[in-house]
Amino acid sequence: MYIQGLIMLSVRFSSALHSLGLRRHTLPGFPHQAPSRRLVRASAIGIAASAFFLVGAAFGPVASAAQTVQLGTATPFAVLAGTAVTDVPNSSITGDVGLSPAAGTNYAGLTQAEVTGSIYSIDGTGPAGNVNNPALLTTAKNDLTTAYVAAAGQPPTSTFNAGDNQLGGQTLTAGVYAFGHASTANITAASPLVLNGQGDPNSVFVFQASSDLVTASNSVVQLVNGAQACNVFWQVGSSATLNSFSTFVGTIMALTSATLDSGATVQGRVLARDGAVTLDANTITTPAACTVAASTPTTTSTTTPATTATTAPGGTKGQGVGSTGSITNTGSVGSGEGSSGTGSAAGVGATSAIVPVGSPHTGFGGASHSRNDGLIGLGALALAGSTGVLALAAWRRHHNQRDGAVPTSP
Repeated sequence: MYIQGLIMLSVRFSSALHSLGLRRHTLPGFPHQAPSRRLVRASAIGIAASAFFLVGAAFGPVASAAQTVQLGTATPFAVLAGTAVTDVPNSSITGDVGLSPAAGTNYAGLTQAEVTGSIYSIDGTGPAGNVNNPALLTTAKNDLTTAYVAAAGQPPTSTFNAGDNQLGGQTLTAGVYAFGHASTANITAASPLVLNGQGDPNSVFVFQASSDLVTASNSVVQLVNGAQACNVFWQVGSSATLNSFSTFVGTIMALTSATLDSGATVQGRVLARDGAVTLDANTITTPAACTVAASTPTTTSTTTPATTATTAPGGTKGQGVGSTGSITNTGSVGSGEGSSGTGSAAGVGATSAIVPVGSPHTGFGGASHSRNDGLIGLGALALAGSTGVLALAAWRRHHNQRDGAVPTSP
């Protein structure tokens, strides 16, 4: 179908040449030759080739919007590891905990009292009360691998230069963000990372760490304007380290290990494909299922007595103002921790400037704003070919008018 379209383009181009009087004509003074036809044919071939490359470039890979990452049977797990799970009590974990393929004896320090959910093992050993379910753990680890690969395969809409505090101080909208190693931390305490859902609870944030992920002590990742923890994913090429009292949001999928220092909190999951998860009096809460954006109901304005309160969609009757139906996990401005465990840092509010989807370091945008030098060059080539044909037509018309009708070649 692609080649057929190019043939149709050539036929139409040939018809256009005929209408311009450029077919089967000879140049003035050369009744037995037809160089103009050769020139026109060469121009047609050039333009057809340009069209071919333009179409091919147009269908090349481009960055697209972030896609949610399906965790499958790993979804209920707040902690999932490959070689060990160790804990300095007391942690508070809402969700399941799993360890595979290592034996349950590689649990250390964790007790069932710290877990709201089940602790799974492959052999029935480990903390008292553990559930022996090797099949579930194998499936969950396989689904984690699938999710990791899916997150890593999404084309970035922005890439941050490697270095300290790459993400700190940014206010980002939905997208795929790639970043590299930081010798100190990717996010510092003085510069929180704000994820702005722009009122859309379906907004997805995917972060791709080519190396490690490190947050500084007391650093903050904050959700505003409808962004949800269930739609935030961190694919980490090596290990993740959340330093003491970090406030973190999203599902961590580390290739090797994940370490949470004293007091660090996560609204999300800590999942390690191959290595260990190390905890130290941490709070990890598996996010609730995402709220899906619904269409806005059409309302009709009516006159309401002053003593009668109105009910906004999703709100509580009698208060006059209701919720929008989306989950906004933000604390009060200036507080260290909000009601849902993802409080905002001092001086950061929902009115912070939004960084456009694109690279803050290069100025180039994402999928809908990227510059494509190849297409620009090919477009210029096609334009030059078209200009040549038009110039040839004008030249032909000029000589016809000056010399009279030109005989056609047999």
